[in-house]
Amino acid sequence: MNPLSRRHFIALSTLGTLGSVVAQSTPHIKMAAKNGIRIESVNYEFEEFRYRSPYKFGGIAVDRVTLLNVTVEVSTAGGKIVKGFGSMPMGNVWSYPSKEMSYDATLQAMKKLAERIAKITGDFKELAHPIEINHQLEPEYLKAAADLTREMALPTAIPKLCTQVTASAFDAALHDAMGKSLEVSCYQTYSPELLGHDLSRYLNNDFKGESLENAVQSKPRDWIWMFHSVGGVDAVADSELTQRLNDGMPETLGEWIKYDKLERIKIKLQGENLEWDIARTVAIDRVAREVRPDVDWKYCSDFNERCPNVEYVMEYLRKVKEQSPQAFASILYLEQPTQRDLKVNLKNVMHAAAKEHPVVIDESLTDLETLLLAREMGYTGACLKACKGQSHAVLMAAAGKKYDMFLCVQDLTCPGASLVHSAGIASHIPGLSTIEANSRQYVPSANAAWVKKFPGLFASHDGKMHTKELTGAGLSAVS
Repeated sequence: MNPLSRRHFIALSTLGTLGSVVAQSTPHIKMAAKNGIRIESVNYEFEEFRYRSPYKFGGIAVDRVTLLNVTVEVSTAGGKIVKGFGSMPMGNVWSYPSKEMSYDATLQAMKKLAERIAKITGDFKELAHPIEINHQLEPEYLKAAADLTREMALPTAIPKLCTQVTASAFDAALHDAMGKSLEVSCYQTYSPELLGHDLSRYLNNDFKGESLENAVQSKPRDWIWMFHSVGGVDAVADSELTQRLNDGMPETLGEWIKYDKLERIKIKLQGENLEWDIARTVAIDRVAREVRPDVDWKYCSDFNERCPNVEYVMEYLRKVKEQSPQAFASILYLEQPTQRDLKVNLKNVMHAAAKEHPVVIDESLTDLETLLLAREMGYTGACLKACKGQSHAVLMAAAGKKYDMFLCVQDLTCPGASLVHSAGIASHIPGLSTIEANSRQYVPSANAAWVKKFPGLFASHDGKMHTKELTGAGLSAVS
């Protein structure tokens, strides 16, 4: 066993009783769960950015982002005071879709919910691990959302997914603080001793005696493949450009492929226009191979829950294979083909499509219950997202591993600290090798201050995100 460094000994000692330390390639810390963190204060603010060009998905073009930035101050059993930081896009278009409410109305409801969540979180005074804190507080967050829906007479109730997105920056800040309290990455804080429970408390009895340590790696991998997103109004060919921005950045898919040496593409599809979806996929594949013919291309076909049924998906696959066998073979997985509420039509199963390619849930995935239901309905994969919460992401990673599911990490146009957070998840989940990261495309202004600190994430031009630098304390984003 490697000796415990003086730095880590001091960090542990300030927390109280020193637990056992098992040395791996880096010191791995274990101690009693009573030595968690206690929330002293919670502060938050909003930050606004405009997109350089609209991003169309799910039938809606988005041209702006509101970031929720959260700072928490916590104390330890030994009296040490540290701060944690979390940031996440509000993502109201994706998490709070409504035919009755405008963009501004859903965003305002989320901002009001953030205020309630801040108070609920700040009032929690138990000494605990962030996963335990989130486990205890999520029911209160959901109650706050229901109360707001009633008090504001909202025509569309605030969904659970939206509540998780709003709470995610608070959860991230707590994980950041937990790691900083020990002066290690938060991914080194997931032992049963630190957490205080095995996974059966947070998932089900299938996980009796199991630990998060087996589902996440304590160190990040050196790099992961970066998915480039092609939105519904993005230009694939020069002929599709009506007017150039001339801002010094790529403006067509071909230009992006050359600029970033891409090898992975996420294709946003309509799910209600079969001919367009087929033609779009084939056209993207053609351009990709023309620009980089020697690349082993991989695609994600993302329908954003708009397909009516599995027959639509099967016809899409059949026609793509017929028109471009190479494009069909390059599809790595299919993302959320049909509506997010799986219970609405339990017969709308994905078994046939999953025989061709992995089919993953995204909008549907809010808890273990929805994951298990999706498996019964033929889904074979799950999308992990920082915007659903760090606690949610690592727990669903453990469940996905347990049930032998295909896992991926997707984006919510995460810029700045939220991209560092998302990349951290992707780089610590075993067997997961790709991440979508589209803020560099749509809102580079929000990344400007982060380029020098993490050039491998924000200024990479080799089709990869270089994550080996994510070794700082907490979530690595802010020291």
